[in-house]
Parts: sequence; structure tokens; C-alpha cells
Amino acid sequence: MTISFELFLLIGSLLLFLSLLVGKTGYKYGVPTLLLFLLIGCLAGTDGLGLINFNSPELAQYIGVLALNVILFSGGMDTRVSEIKPVVVPGLLLATVGVLLTAILTGAFIYLITNNFVHSVTFGFVESMLLASIMSSTDSASVFSILRSKGLQLKQNLRPLLELESGSNDPMAYMLTIVLIQLLQSPDVSGWEVLWLLVKQLVLGGVCGLLLGKLSVRVINRIDLNNDALYSVLLLTVMFFLFGFTSFIGGNGYLAVYAGGLLIGNHRFVHKRSSLKFFDGLTWLFQIVMFLSLGLLVNPSELLPVAGIGLLIGLFMIIFARPISVFLTLLPFKQFDVRGKLFASWVGLRGAVPIIFATYPWIAGTPNAKMMFNIVFFITILSLVVQGTLISKVAHWLHLDLPLPPQNKLKEFDVEFSDDIKSAMCEVKVNDAMLRNGNRLMDIALPDHTLVAMVKRKNRYFIPRGNTHLEIGDVVLLITDDEAAMRETFNVLGVHPDE
Repeated sequence: MTISFELFLLIGSLLLFLSLLVGKTGYKYGVPTLLLFLLIGCLAGTDGLGLINFNSPELAQYIGVLALNVILFSGGMDTRVSEIKPVVVPGLLLATVGVLLTAILTGAFIYLITNNFVHSVTFGFVESMLLASIMSSTDSASVFSILRSKGLQLKQNLRPLLELESGSNDPMAYMLTIVLIQLLQSPDVSGWEVLWLLVKQLVLGGVCGLLLGKLSVRVINRIDLNNDALYSVLLLTVMFFLFGFTSFIGGNGYLAVYAGGLLIGNHRFVHKRSSLKFFDGLTWLFQIVMFLSLGLLVNPSELLPVAGIGLLIGLFMIIFARPISVFLTLLPFKQFDVRGKLFASWVGLRGAVPIIFATYPWIAGTPNAKMMFNIVFFITILSLVVQGTLISKVAHWLHLDLPLPPQNKLKEFDVEFSDDIKSAMCEVKVNDAMLRNGNRLMDIALPDHTLVAMVKRKNRYFIPRGNTHLEIGDVVLLITDDEAAMRETFNVLGVHPDE
């Protein structure tokens, strides 16, 4: 059925709105929101309600590439170098050697079972390695989304380790996928050509990302744009240039985007706070659109025939391939004990990236490509359901989770400090206990280095003085030297930051 563009926008907006609602509900009950976006796409597709007839792997791939750029760039900007510095070496090893080991182990298993035990499909050795390589990397969208949305704090520097790995391991899986497709189409490709392609992609990707990122910071700080909102657009332009230029000269664009975002995010630049917020919202939008489009692309009825082999491969990756690769890769690093390695093994999430990579052999017309796509999609759902749902619980069971710090989120005052300012802000609602010694501001026993900067009374805001009379229900904006001083203020006032 052909629908008008206006109707397409109407249905699309309703799907986005529905995704936001179910995402909020899913977070409440511990279900990965990205999984729900996939399922909504499946429901709206041809095999579901038939609202949108979407069967273009090329378009899905384009959407996925755009979304991955935004996700990796935003993830890089949100990552602090001071946090990942202690885990740079193990993180990069997991992103390269770990991915390669996962692909080899999984590929050998696929070849073994499809040629000896499972008779519904038979994959040759190169085909088995291709399918395994498509699924060999952890998904940056899933890892960033789940770890950050849950605010999970972990011991042993595990969170920066896992975010660094997921943000930088897509290039390895991408290159393995492209090389194996070439081997299927041209078996005479030499090993030296493969090695050169690998080195070229990694070196050019990393160098271009860092150099162009540094140049971009200078451009952003020196250019004078009349409209402040255009600085976010400029940063988006920088991101696309990083990917496009690096890919054009033969480097890995994904690595360049992540490295560039990492360098830019750890430098001061004009309107940094608003730009980071812009990319946070853009990341969620592209994650929703990407998962919806990938869900629309699959036909759920085609997943049933591959459920058996998909279950076998998925469980093998969760129980054997990922843990073996993690334990072997992290063997030289004593900072991670058995519990840390077990948790790192568990966070080997599959998500949108494997599904996007699965469109490459489909578009290239390699044998069994559509079946590979369906298997990857099934394993992604399995991974998000099993691993994604239990991440917080596994961290708790392994005694690796840390207490969450107070969030101190402002609701009534739309103000923020720069990252360079270490002072803390919080808003508190005035109650009877605070006014027990009098209703003037000077009567409240505030600790040293604590300032009441502003008061909100109903719909009016004003700056108080010492003799300002406060009323029950007023909301005051407190500023202190740091988080420790803020906690002392809460104790003195006898209030909780959320009150």
C-alpha cells in the first residue's frame, strides 16, 4: 500500500511519541528501551499492523550510519579522558584483540554446528566467519544507553572501560565484515592486502580523528557566529566532516568520529554546555529512528525458522565466546579481578550495529545474506532481553555497583555551571524546620561557603538579602563550594535534595 508523505509523517510522529512513552515505562521496569524501539518497529511493519511498508536495506544502512556517527561522537564528547586514562590499554585491546577473538571463536562454532548438527542451513567457513564478524563488537548505542540511563556506578573502572571498548570496537568489526565480503566475492585477495587495509583504517581513523578534532576546537573558538544556536550546527558539521573526510582517504570514519568527539569534549569551546545538551537530545532521536527503521526492515515471520540456530549462536556468544575473549585479553591486567572480568563479559551487548553491518552482505548480494540478517536480528533481541535486562542485577550480584551520588537536579531554576567550575548547586523547598529560628534569611543557620543565590515564590524570582522574609513553600537556589559542602548543608537544614 502506498501512503502519502503527509500520512507517513503522521504515522512516524505517532511512532516516535509511542517510543518515548514505552521507553519511560521500560526504564521503570528494567527493560532496555532500545529493545522496545525495535519491537515497535516490528509491530508497525509489514508483518505487523502494516502501517509502513519498509523493505530497503540501503535506506536502513544510511540511517544507521548517520545514527552511529551521532552516537559515537556524543559518546566521545561525554567521556572524560581522566576516567579512561587508567583503562586505555585494556579498553583498546578489548576493542581490537577481543573483537577478533570473539569473531574467531563464534565463527568456528557456527561452521561446526551448521555443517554437522543443524541441517536447516549450511554456512561455509568464510560465511561462518562473516556472520560471526558482523556480531563481534559490543554495541555502542546499547552500552551507552543502558549504563548512562541507569546511572550505574561501578568499581574497578569498569564503566569507562566498557564505554571505551564499545565506542572504539566498531571499526574492527566493520573491517572484518568488509574484508570477508571481499573474500566471498574475490577469493584471491591476499593476506597482506587484508593486513594493510586493517592497519590503514585504524591508523588513519585515529590520526584524523585527533588532528581534525584539535583543529575543530580552534575553529569553533575563533569563529564568530551571530546566532548562538548555530554553534551546535557547526559541531554537527564537524562530526560529518570527520566521518566523510576520513572515509574518503581510506581511514575508518567511525573511529575518527569517536576519537574526534573524545578530543573535542575534553577541551573548552564556545557554548559547550548547550552543544552537549543538543547532542544528548539528538542521540536519543537517532537511536529511536535507527531502531525503529531496523525493526521495520525485518519480517517477524522470518525469525521463526532461524530461532533455533539463533538461540544456539546467541547463547554460545554469551556463555563462551565473549567470556573467553575477555578473560584472555584482560589476563595481563591485575586491576580487574574475576568479578570484573565476568561483568565485562556480561556487557557484551549486541544491538543496532550488528544489524546495520548485516545489511552490507545483503546489499552486496552474498549467499545466505538475508538469512544472516535474520539471525543477527534474532540474536540482538536475545542479547538485549537476557543481558541488557540484567546488567544492574549482575553488577549487584557481583558486588561491583557503587552507591549513586545525589543528583541535585534543578527543576525550578534553569541554570548550570561550566564543567571547569567545581561548585555545586541545589534547590530546596522551604519548610517549617528551616524557619524554626525566624523567617528571615539571616535567621537560617547556613554553613560557611553556602549561599542562597535566588528565591522562587510562586511564579516570581528574586535575589534575596539577609533581611528577606521567606515563606513556607518558597524554593531557594543554594550554591556551595563542592558536593561535600552541599551534603553538609543538607544535614544542617535537615532536608533531602529531592524535597
